[in-house]
Amino acid sequence: MKFYVSIAFRETKEAIEIAKAADDLGYDGIGIPDHVINLETLATPYPYTRDGKRRWEAFTDWPDPWVLVGALAQATTRLNFVTTVYIPAMRDPYSVAKAVGTAAYLADGRVELGIGVGWCEEEFTLMGQRFERRGKRTDEMLELFRALWAPGWTEFDGEFYPTSRLEMEPTPPRIPIYVGGLSDIALRRAARNDGWIGDLISTDRAIAGVQRIRELRAEKGLSMDDFTVLTPLTDAFMPEHYERAEAGGIDGVITMPWMFYAGPEATLDEKIDGMKRFRKDLAIDR
Repeated sequence: MKFYVSIAFRETKEAIEIAKAADDLGYDGIGIPDHVINLETLATPYPYTRDGKRRWEAFTDWPDPWVLVGALAQATTRLNFVTTVYIPAMRDPYSVAKAVGTAAYLADGRVELGIGVGWCEEEFTLMGQRFERRGKRTDEMLELFRALWAPGWTEFDGEFYPTSRLEMEPTPPRIPIYVGGLSDIALRRAARNDGWIGDLISTDRAIAGVQRIRELRAEKGLSMDDFTVLTPLTDAFMPEHYERAEAGGIDGVITMPWMFYAGPEATLDEKIDGMKRFRKDLAIDR
């Protein structure tokens, strides 16, 4: 079982110290969320809470993931960096491919691209991108990214992004693509790619998602051997909980270890202490 430390909703300046501590303590990665802006009022309900209320307060930090990865990669040696999740269809694909590829190059292949199709129509509009058909555009973007990240000249014949012969450097190491989301459409998209990122869900629901993806991949003659499942879990906090999750096909957990000890208002020192205690007491050193 792998353990990733989420830096969602944290102060940006803490990220480097948290990453350095995670690197030293043997954690496997850092989870980095994505929004460009946070509008005061929305007509679109937030889909991941029962009441539609966003999980963060106004004026929460949302650093650019790829600027942050570029910095964190220089302060660490072994951590992976996964976005939880990044919304490509809210941008143009060439800028995204350039930013992600550059970050992966600087991180020596320690970047894992977690993507979603997005839920906030107003943010798409503000970014000058259409909200409709964003799933189809995302699928095409993922194909285009892989072409742009390959060495040599690239041409791409797409419905949305037809691309004349060009090259994009530097050529990054391989970047696995994981798909976030809980709907069957999202699971189907994940099954076509390299992994699945769940939301903050129960172990039972996560295992059910893994089983569905296993079925979808089997239909295409694909195994789960080269497929990665990362997710936060609402009900895992003891070694036996993580053992059950791992037996159910979950490869890694995204967590905030300090929440078990000091809670959401933890200072930076308390966060790092919580990371140490979690490693010792719960899951990683068993």
